[in-house]
Amino acid sequence: MGEPVSTRVRVDKWLWAARFFKTRSLAKTAIEGGKIQLDGQRIKPSRELEVGMVLTIRQGWDDKTVEVLALSDKRRGAPEAQLLYRETEASIVLREQRAAERKAGLGSFIISDHRPNKKERRQIHRFRRAMDEPE
Repeated sequence: MGEPVSTRVRVDKWLWAARFFKTRSLAKTAIEGGKIQLDGQRIKPSRELEVGMVLTIRQGWDDKTVEVLALSDKRRGAPEAQLLYRETEASIVLREQRAAERKAGLGSFIISDHRPNKKERRQIHRFRRAMDEPE
């Protein structure tokens, strides 16, 4: 991976270099939207990171808590990018638990393999009307 670039790197550059986001502008948007936190506090894209800081990153359904192990503002391959951070054990366990809960919740959800036909649409409309009527 080479030598660390400096002792400080902007958060948006680091998130991009660590391959959490495909572009710096996506990283910046996530930071401004409050999806990236440092010690439970919202931060700005220009905030400089230091080794040892702990970030909470929300991506989709998942929250990852990662510790910054190295700094880089250069985007390299995924194996090298993974050397920049370490996800905490508690974060991994919580993420796997939530994924299992989501998967279990979908067990009762029927996913159709086709669009509803005319008869099925009428049944859906009847059902919705019945649910909306007060008892």
